[in-house]
Formats: sequence, structure tokens, C-alpha cells
Amino acid sequence: MSDLRLARLRVMVVDDNHHMVNLVKTILHGFGIKDVIEAHDAVEAFEILRSSEMDFLIVDIAMEPLNGIEFVTLVRTADDSPAPYVPIIMLTAYSERSKVMAARDAGATEFCSKPVTATEIYRKVAAVINKPRSFIRARAYFGTDRRRHAEVIFQGADRRKVSSNPIRAPALDSSALADPTPSSPHASYPSRLEISATPARRA
Repeated sequence: MSDLRLARLRVMVVDDNHHMVNLVKTILHGFGIKDVIEAHDAVEAFEILRSSEMDFLIVDIAMEPLNGIEFVTLVRTADDSPAPYVPIIMLTAYSERSKVMAARDAGATEFCSKPVTATEIYRKVAAVINKPRSFIRARAYFGTDRRRHAEVIFQGADRRKVSSNPIRAPALDSSALADPTPSSPHASYPSRLEISATPARRA
């Protein structure tokens, strides 16, 4: 995808490690994404979401006082959540399957392992833009459709409910991005803004 489309995205990076925030921001700027907001804890990030629409979030799993999993749960399920459908890319240094599964179960959209690389972050950004997931609701879960992964998610009545009634995340077509209105200056969630699977080389 052209730098012009990437330049129209608004992204928030949520991490209590300032060095990691700066690293991720530098990588995103290198892709042409200039509107990058930073938050240094989950509470600050949630407050920013109340007043600013984001195309996607990049969230570290290990934060204090609320960790990344707790933050994702809050965004997905809180009654007053301003952005329950926003795509969330989770950064994690954990190798334990249980940690990754817990984040997935909370509603994380994609995962990026540390140490982060520009190529890997670009691949995850391309995934949330080019392949937006349906959202599903069941008694024990609300979040992105996890059936792109190999694991079986639900059994019994809940599994039937998921497969028969997916919820599409709010989509924004490219014309809306090309001419944002004053009342909604940024795309809520990128949908069909296809980008190349690999970042373009810069001269």
C-alpha cells in the first residue's frame, strides 16, 4: 500500500517502558505512519480512547498497575469502553503458551514477539488492515474470531452461537479515509486498505 494510506492511520502505542515506546514509534514512522500516540499505562490509554479514535493499538503485555491482558479485557468488555472493536496487536516477551493464550482469550487481535523487528511489526499491521476479523460474542468471550488459529475455542452451545452469528467490526471504506470529515477525522478501524505483505524499501 502507498505511504499516503499509511499516513492516514492513527495508532496508539501502550507501554510503560519508554525505550520500547520510542522504538515502536520509530518503526511505525518508518512505515509512513506519522500519527502515533503514546500512553505509558493502561489507565492513560483508556482515557485517550475516550477522546480519540484509533485505527489500531500496539500494547505491551507486561505493564503496571494494569497489565496488557487486563487492559485488553477492559477495552473489549467494559460497559463504558469507547472502542470495543479496535484491533489490538499485543507485544510479548513471554514464551509460555499460557500467557499468549490468556491474551488471546482476552481479545487480542495479533501477537508480536520481542525482540521486535520492523518486518514483524509490519506483517502484523498488514494483517489487521488487510484481513480484519469478525467479532464474536458468547457467554465467556467477546472479541475477534480466533478460528484463524488452530485451537478449538468453544464447545457445545457457545460454539454454535459463534459460528452462526459473527459480528463484523465497524468498517471504513477507502473513500472515507481519503476525505475524513471534521466530526470523525480518523478511521475507526481499517478494513480493506490493503498494503503489501512486506514494507517498501526506501531510497
